[in-house]
Amino acid sequence: MLYPELFKQLEAVRWNMDTDIPWSSFDPARLSDDQAHTIKMNAITEWAALPATEMFLRDNREDSDFSAFMSVWFFEEQKHSLVLMEYLRRFRPDLVPTEQELHEIRFEFDPAPALETLMLHFCGEIRLNHWYRRAAEWHTEPVIKAIYETLSRDEARHGGAYLRYMKRAMGKFGDEARAAFAKVGVLMASARRTAQALHPTNLHVNAALFPRDTIQSRLPDPQWLEHWLDKQIQFDAVWEGKVVERILHNMSLLMERSFASVQELNRYRKELGAQLAAQPQPAA
Repeated sequence: MLYPELFKQLEAVRWNMDTDIPWSSFDPARLSDDQAHTIKMNAITEWAALPATEMFLRDNREDSDFSAFMSVWFFEEQKHSLVLMEYLRRFRPDLVPTEQELHEIRFEFDPAPALETLMLHFCGEIRLNHWYRRAAEWHTEPVIKAIYETLSRDEARHGGAYLRYMKRAMGKFGDEARAAFAKVGVLMASARRTAQALHPTNLHVNAALFPRDTIQSRLPDPQWLEHWLDKQIQFDAVWEGKVVERILHNMSLLMERSFASVQELNRYRKELGAQLAAQPQPAA
């Protein structure tokens, strides 16, 4: 089991909201209304760990190890939402999300293949790590800068934990797992070709609720994410390239095969697809 070891590793570096956040360094002159608004939107977005955890537990009922790890991931992700709300409670109480605004993003996700979902969230952690690093650079107020730096490190650690479960899945499922990971890896590393930000909170997950079936579409300001990325933190081609590089680097380590570009990963995906198609199918 991976859960006991991962619990110890994450417990050893867990930060304390009261003592590890430099609340006394707050400088009101360095917090604009626009910046405070983005903090509210991120606080609500982080609350989406709640429906995501419900999805993970439902779709991984046969995997008690991974389901147990969800207790750690869920706690730390909800803590992200909580610390952002605590910042607003202290310094901009008019912007603290209401319970209804938080509850609005709790809806059921359609069932999806567990392996693909695992890879999707691994890539999501990489992307969020980079978004928060960039947000920490963009913000001018010291306390929120420190908070985003803290959250970015958590997201990197979560990505590492997901990678451990991906490696375990390859030992269990072989090429089936490799094909699922390569398929989603190609998608998530191809953000430059899409009109929307490729993150789990911005993907459609409930056909019956379409088009309001993404987390971002159910925020008080559904257009916030693109504005935050493009106009505010300016997550440009250089930063997007860093995300792609990390996805390809980790896929190279995982598959024990070098991928210098998304095109190379896509060719590998096609190879795996051909191999799986050629395998004899079990009798009905």
